[in-house]
Amino acid sequence: MNRYSLLLFFILISVRASWAMDDKVNWKKVRVLVYMKNGKGYVHDNIPNAVLCIQKLGQQHGFTVDVSDQPGVFTENNLAQYTALIFPSTNNDVFDTDAQRLAFRRYIEAGGGFVGIHSVMGTERNWTWFKRMLGGTFAWHPRFQKLRLTVIDTKHPSMQGLPKTWEKEDECYFAKDMSPGPTVVMVYDLTALDQTEKEKIKTFGGSYTEVYPAAWFYHFDGGHTWCTALGHDKKDYEDPTFTQHIFQGLRFVASQVKKVDFSRAYADSRDTPIRY
Repeated sequence: MNRYSLLLFFILISVRASWAMDDKVNWKKVRVLVYMKNGKGYVHDNIPNAVLCIQKLGQQHGFTVDVSDQPGVFTENNLAQYTALIFPSTNNDVFDTDAQRLAFRRYIEAGGGFVGIHSVMGTERNWTWFKRMLGGTFAWHPRFQKLRLTVIDTKHPSMQGLPKTWEKEDECYFAKDMSPGPTVVMVYDLTALDQTEKEKIKTFGGSYTEVYPAAWFYHFDGGHTWCTALGHDKKDYEDPTFTQHIFQGLRFVASQVKKVDFSRAYADSRDTPIRY
């Protein structure tokens, strides 16, 4: 083993060790807000199932779950109490005012956590900062069908215990306005999709020809996010494997959030230029 290979080996070992240490969560101190408001347009019927699923996870693991569909909850004073905000299949404009958007953004800048599920990719499609936080915005999906998914980072805490190759019925979400920041941990196998709409898959897949992002995390603008494009079917939220998928995403985010400190937030409008 040459010097470069040896250095790389120790870097990988230290990264894996840090994942293991960061995975420790004191669930009694964790409080999450499940936000379920939708804007005008399609509303997923899975949202009540997702809420119930997260409430059950809270009961099982000892963390507190608040639920709201009122955008008035987005104030700094209120958000300061939460380890993470969870958006289950939200879609279109979910805030009423830019003051609420600013409070959400400053929460992320303050070191807060965010978990997005399924059609969260179609949320706040006209807000550039929000799309950057997600890593992109919804473009198109083929019909609901049996998918083949592959875990490409089996060592990541949010992927541990999941099937390396996971076959489930769901939707393959394609995005646009994509940001290069997120780290992908699970992918769709595009070669396994129904080829009835082959040209659309090619068009929306862009430079992705064989696999496409399905779940990812992103340490963005001071905060910690984790998103999955899966979860269309109401039955998913009673499936042990999918429930584990959601819980481990939340666990990863909760392990990263140390303290929500609004003194670290800098934005004075929803569109303040991002500081890198």
